[in-house]
Amino acid sequence: MNKNDAITQSKDYQQWLAELKQSFRQRQLKAAVAVNRELLEFYWQLGGEILDKQQNSQWGQGFLTQLSQDLMREFPDVKGFSKRNLEQIRRWYRFWSGDIEFAQQAATQFLQIPWWHNVIIVSKAQSREEALFYVRETLEFGWSRNVLVHQIDSGLWQRKGKAISNFSKTLPSTQSDLAQQSLKDPYVFDFLALTEDHNEHELEKGLVKHMTQFLLELGAGFAYMGQQVPIAVGDKDFYLDLLFYHTQLHCYVVIELKATDFAPEYAGKLNFYINAVDGQLKSESDQPTVGLLLCRTKDKLIAEYALRGINTPIGVSEYQLTQALPDDLKASLPSIEMIEAELAKELGEDDE
Repeated sequence: MNKNDAITQSKDYQQWLAELKQSFRQRQLKAAVAVNRELLEFYWQLGGEILDKQQNSQWGQGFLTQLSQDLMREFPDVKGFSKRNLEQIRRWYRFWSGDIEFAQQAATQFLQIPWWHNVIIVSKAQSREEALFYVRETLEFGWSRNVLVHQIDSGLWQRKGKAISNFSKTLPSTQSDLAQQSLKDPYVFDFLALTEDHNEHELEKGLVKHMTQFLLELGAGFAYMGQQVPIAVGDKDFYLDLLFYHTQLHCYVVIELKATDFAPEYAGKLNFYINAVDGQLKSESDQPTVGLLLCRTKDKLIAEYALRGINTPIGVSEYQLTQALPDDLKASLPSIEMIEAELAKELGEDDE
């Protein structure tokens, strides 16, 4: 064995090397965050000055075109000075600066996410409150641009935490709030194309087949445990439609699928399943099992009445999906590739 082999096989050396690599990666990340913040702070200053010059000077309509040409001539390797990007900078500044006090509070967060995430948010959000919601979610979960676009287009701001539940009466306050925010209403399964008369088996099969998209729609923290999970009670076997474990709530989540309108007896059945999971799967370190009943539609008042008196935590939500299209209509619609290409063009995803 030569000296180099002895070094590489040394546990002390390998541990030290791993620590060095981790330290360098952390510093790389900090440097990237610092560079991004410096860039956005410059963009913020530039956006304010562009608005001021356009309002208080007599430079005319060609002002941004001339500014872009002059800056690109001086900094040829910098793509952020295209006319399109200058327009985005102006819009970004105008969006937030309408409420300076709000903007000052929000800036501590939106200056931490990449520039094109900022562009997407102010292009699609209908209010500063909605925009700040997506900024915070991006920071917390590290969304890519594609995931961010999907979440905004699916209306996450309007849906998150909106499920009907009895959590406030069946869970401790801290657990109750987190559980409520973990559910949505409705859930949007736009990656499925089922016929109008689909049944629970077809819905379940489709969700499992597209588990990656399903987990994205469920949100952070859901870990898939299985479908039609058997659980024996007395002399009979019962089967849970879908079983998950939530890593933030630290509990099992039983999802029951119904391809029909909500009916009060569904809550009773899910209550039974939750009790069975608590009795047979839940450990002492786990929090109480949560149930989610997904129905095609629901009457809010009926759902609220059905949950009264039930001591296990249950949420009730609707789901939406894309209906199957006739073949002659499919041919007239743009392909996914065409839509993605157009979206990339629209958002200017050329690293400007």
